[in-house]
Amino acid sequence: MILSSNHPEADNRKDLFKTLTPQWIALLEGEVNRTSNLANLAAAIYGAFEWHWVGFYEVDERRDELVLGPFQGPVACTRLRHGKGVCAAAWDTMEAQVVDDVHAFPGHIACSALSVSELVLPIIVDGHVVAVLDIDSAKAADFSTADVKGFDRIVNYVASRWNHWE
Repeated sequence: MILSSNHPEADNRKDLFKTLTPQWIALLEGEVNRTSNLANLAAAIYGAFEWHWVGFYEVDERRDELVLGPFQGPVACTRLRHGKGVCAAAWDTMEAQVVDDVHAFPGHIACSALSVSELVLPIIVDGHVVAVLDIDSAKAADFSTADVKGFDRIVNYVASRWNHWE
């Protein structure tokens, strides 16, 4: 995991996560369509924070790639491969990635020139990554370990429901 220093807004975000996470989970309760749930979750996260891009990449086992799923923000890369970029690092290591400056990240894939920092959290089901939650910011060093912890409950919830969603 690539960790950044504590972000100055970390305490405010902790409070925001405490407030929003139960709301996000309630949004997903009762719906069994995976695309709908991921779309609503991406929209809810995007609406709660001033980040440049929020979305999901799902593992396409047939091609052994990550394929673009529901997102909010400008157009994005459609497919990502192992070993290149921040999303692939989260997929390959099964660990959250916090990157202060994506331009300094070896093998970074520039889907948007406006992305400066990035947070990617793997969604792990039965010991395998099935998707990643990818969040890009136009600000340098905009993410911290507090954000990883803040998203932990929602990422675990998504993982726990993954096989129950169509």
